[in-house]
Amino acid sequence: MKKLSLCVFLIYFSSAVSQKTENDSFITVTSPGGFSQINDLLFPGAVVYSGTDTSQVYVQHKGIKMWCDYAAFYQTDNFIRTFGNVKMNQGDSIRMSSKYAEYNGKSQFAFASGNVDMKNPGTTLKTDTLFFDRAKQQAYYRSGGIVTDTASSLKSRTGRYFIAEKRYQFLDDVKVTNPEYTIDSDHLNFYTENGHTYMYGPSTITGTTSKVYCERGFYDTRADEGYFIKNSRIEYNNRTITGDSLYFNRGTAFASATNHIVVTDTVNKSIIKGHYAEVYRAKDSVFITKRALAISIQDRDSVYIHADKLMVTGPEDDRVIRGFYDVRLFKTDLSGRSDSIITRQRTGLTKMISKPVLWSGKSQMTGDSIHIQSDTKTERLDSLRVFYNAFIIDKDSIDGFNQIKGKELIAKFNDSSELEVVHMYKNVENLTYLRNDSGKLIGIDKGTSGRWEVTFEHKEVSTTTFYNDPDSDTYPPEELPENARELRGFIWRGDEMIATKEDLFKGKPAPVLTPIKGIPLPKLEEDFFKKDKKIEIHKNSRLKKEDLQTRSEDTQEHIREKKNEG
Repeated sequence: MKKLSLCVFLIYFSSAVSQKTENDSFITVTSPGGFSQINDLLFPGAVVYSGTDTSQVYVQHKGIKMWCDYAAFYQTDNFIRTFGNVKMNQGDSIRMSSKYAEYNGKSQFAFASGNVDMKNPGTTLKTDTLFFDRAKQQAYYRSGGIVTDTASSLKSRTGRYFIAEKRYQFLDDVKVTNPEYTIDSDHLNFYTENGHTYMYGPSTITGTTSKVYCERGFYDTRADEGYFIKNSRIEYNNRTITGDSLYFNRGTAFASATNHIVVTDTVNKSIIKGHYAEVYRAKDSVFITKRALAISIQDRDSVYIHADKLMVTGPEDDRVIRGFYDVRLFKTDLSGRSDSIITRQRTGLTKMISKPVLWSGKSQMTGDSIHIQSDTKTERLDSLRVFYNAFIIDKDSIDGFNQIKGKELIAKFNDSSELEVVHMYKNVENLTYLRNDSGKLIGIDKGTSGRWEVTFEHKEVSTTTFYNDPDSDTYPPEELPENARELRGFIWRGDEMIATKEDLFKGKPAPVLTPIKGIPLPKLEEDFFKKDKKIEIHKNSRLKKEDLQTRSEDTQEHIREKKNEG
């Protein structure tokens, strides 16, 4: 009889299955090493299970599985504490290991500490302590953690994982590290399935060749491309690009911007504005349209160039600006228009091509093409040349037009960027209105010569000289009919004159801006520890009442306030 009793006891001892297995509401424990119900000082009222050298204690409850070296199970309270090489699995969604873990079968609330390593498909979380609410299917840490996926690692002080959404929420001192870049943010949501990242609050993406800042943005950490709004900017090669919406692709070194764009070149002291831009970093080029405007900042007088399309290419020490279609140029003492324009900052040469016209003071200059030369050191206007069919027209004080034409024109500017002297060469023709001191028209002079020169003082003609076989006739006004008072090729374009910066856009409708698809702010998540029923803390738990409360410094509101104060 004694032998039979001993045999039954040994069978029960070796299987060591916890009671109440008929109801899955209760935790079940299987221990290959046996159990003890001795109420000692360490685990009063608990059943203590231990593993062996080859097999661990096995725990089950409603789809969760746990393994450990030994466990203390409080059967009456449906509460278990596990120690040593703890593993916890929930299907394929969560695989966690730690030195210690405890689990409440009533509330399905778990706590792990000591080298916590939580894996889910695609990512791994390492932290010191972790709270796991199976009822909500959420995990939470606030002691600092690092999440690693196939492309990057993400570090933050507080984090929360939403299992159903496969989404992490990181708060406070968030840092994403990738071989190509780093991301720093106040608040970042990361989706483990596709590597998509949403940034909220001041966020910076820093790479070896570029830097992106935004206060709301999206970045695909696996495709290396992103979309940024709200105070967003991209910095590279001494250029800064801002706009209502920015797109950036690191792999193709391409960026685009939409609405209220400003591209600032700090090296060349230039600004480009518009409402749509494309940036090719590898080619060092910027293409901009929709009210495109290039501004060359100068101490005395900045130069403004507007065109339907502007393109800036070349390295920082040799930028080239090209403008296409209805180009308009303005500075205080000079303005103009042409079909296209090319300006090279290294040489200081600007070429106006196809139907160019310039106005300096009261004088209009036209030709087949016009070249404007600036001094690269002082940035002041130095000279200009008009090639083929050069024509100067100066509106007379009362009526009519003073005119001179030739094959080529060369003009020189003084230190104040005002016309100082103008030379006209080859087949020169002139028509000049002559007036007496009282301003009365007394004659009209028409002539020809091989070369003509005029000097200016205080923006007014000082002297006029004709060279190389000059020949002229002066006609009484009544003897020269109206149709003979214009040289062949005469075209007055005064109605196109750019008198102010505002005239750069005169006659052009305001651009239709592209609607920006925003990134809405994230919803304020319910407090992780908030429950309809208060979480029970077992008297033998490592947790205290204050541990199951969200501290004010861990809330989204507090983090935003702290950053604003800083």
